[in-house]
Amino acid sequence: MSDWKTIDFFSDEALVEDPYPYFDQLRAECPVLPLEHLGVVAVSGYEEICEVYRDAETFSSCNSVVGPFAQFPVPLEGDDVGELVDKYRGQLPMHEHMVTMDPPDHTRERALLMRLITPKRLKENEEFIWRLADKQLDEFVADGACEFIRAFTQPYAMLVVADLLGVPEEDHNAFREGFGLSTAPGAVGETDQYSEADDLNLLGWADRWFANYIEDRRANPRGDVLTELAQATYPDGSLPDVTAVVRTATFLFAAGQETSARMLAAALKYLAENPAVQDELRAHTERIPEFIEETLRVESPVKADFRLARRTTTIGSVEVKAGTPVMMLNGAANRDPRQFDHPSQFDIDRAGIRTHIAFGRGNHSCPGGPLARAEGKVAIERILARMHDIRLSDEHHGPPGSRRFRYEPTWVLRGLSSLHIEWTPAPAR
Repeated sequence: MSDWKTIDFFSDEALVEDPYPYFDQLRAECPVLPLEHLGVVAVSGYEEICEVYRDAETFSSCNSVVGPFAQFPVPLEGDDVGELVDKYRGQLPMHEHMVTMDPPDHTRERALLMRLITPKRLKENEEFIWRLADKQLDEFVADGACEFIRAFTQPYAMLVVADLLGVPEEDHNAFREGFGLSTAPGAVGETDQYSEADDLNLLGWADRWFANYIEDRRANPRGDVLTELAQATYPDGSLPDVTAVVRTATFLFAAGQETSARMLAAALKYLAENPAVQDELRAHTERIPEFIEETLRVESPVKADFRLARRTTTIGSVEVKAGTPVMMLNGAANRDPRQFDHPSQFDIDRAGIRTHIAFGRGNHSCPGGPLARAEGKVAIERILARMHDIRLSDEHHGPPGSRRFRYEPTWVLRGLSSLHIEWTPAPAR
């Protein structure tokens, strides 16, 4: 591996396959480390990342998605650039989405989202998840082999969110088609609302579906979940415009699918490599939640999250100048030996197993965390019940000792591109 002083986190292909030696290098040098050649301050320590997450007044989320590539029309100079950030943030990519907002805008939009993700709604959704897991497995479990991400994790995660938002089950196939997850030949992208503009906005078709749902439910309330979504108000009692509600819905699709699908793929990879753990979890299904937590810690779906320093400050004892992009490496923090003993080891008996930051911290902590945990628990239990002797495909991943895996070529997220597994179908009961 190249020296941390020269390696390009944003383009080096070696970091796609395995970023953890690089993370260890950074942390060993300093948990808060200026990387002058990248124009960022890298934060790889657990406590230090938590410090940034909890200080929304000092660290803006305006660049959370684009990191150091956020371009302001004026230089960010001086010891306090807060006014410039507020003035020009509307010119940055993704500025209209909750993930890049700061209070009070973020507080208002998140409150709208949390009107949907209530304990009552999550309980209702979990009842659907149990049915969905078996329905999805029915499509391929008798085959004894599949590419697991496309066959299970992607459609499963997408339909869980669809149900949470109240999408009628008769429309679920249309959503599978829209996301390119249909099993029918030639169905990819063939929703009746597809247009050429969707080549630029991959969720454009979903925006239109939800706009129609919201407009219809406001005109004709039906007492269903979509009506609750359409009539949800901000904390001050005002009714959001349709566009704001649609963004909330499609944000859940984008964020919810990514986290859950990647988490489940990492979980199945580990199970396929460790038959004894399969047996342990089949015998003790109550341990599956701890297994999910450790999967999230060891293979955090978020590789890098960003903030922008609004004023000159310190993280730990390191000075950070106003206007500096702060790169928070969640996957590094979740392997910080100051927080986790033997951090590279997978251990479902680990003390403090839920203290990882796979879902972030502070006001931007992932609101779908409880949903992802429920998805994981149900999916793993049903998979282990219906698939025995789960193993990796030697044909696709190579033999033991020489395994090969492909990961998504992005510096934002950490996740397998494909996972080919084989199994023995469980006897019918």
